[in-house]
Amino acid sequence: MAQIRHIAIRTRDVEETATFYKQAFGLKQVGTGRNGIYLTDGHLNIAILNLRPAVEGESMKLGIDHLGFQVEDFDAAVARIRALGGKILNDRNEVAVGNRAESSKGAADLRVPGAQPQSYFEVKCVGPDDQVIDVSSAGWVSATG
Repeated sequence: MAQIRHIAIRTRDVEETATFYKQAFGLKQVGTGRNGIYLTDGHLNIAILNLRPAVEGESMKLGIDHLGFQVEDFDAAVARIRALGGKILNDRNEVAVGNRAESSKGAADLRVPGAQPQSYFEVKCVGPDDQVIDVSSAGWVSATG
């Protein structure tokens, strides 16, 4: 079964919003990226992301922006999404989690010293009602699974 591993919130002030969630709920900061700050409660991550112009196929709005699912079988999950009328918005990204890198090129356990993920999803999809969904078999930093 797929598991929800992150929720992304778009904001005009990433620092202020991240500080709110850290102070109000005791979330821990587990990373930063090009577009935001990543927080966790140890089970589920919240990505606090900068509001930016929309990429084709995405809706861009303040507040909850997208959900992220970790799946056991990446290819089967993508096939189900397509079969149900969902759209895949990008080619599969190579992701690095901790010291492990995974890619569609078969490098399932390539050791990368000090690897820092540049992207926490493998594909971005659009489901019903134009809801954006991240899908990954690698998972997200500090989200248990």
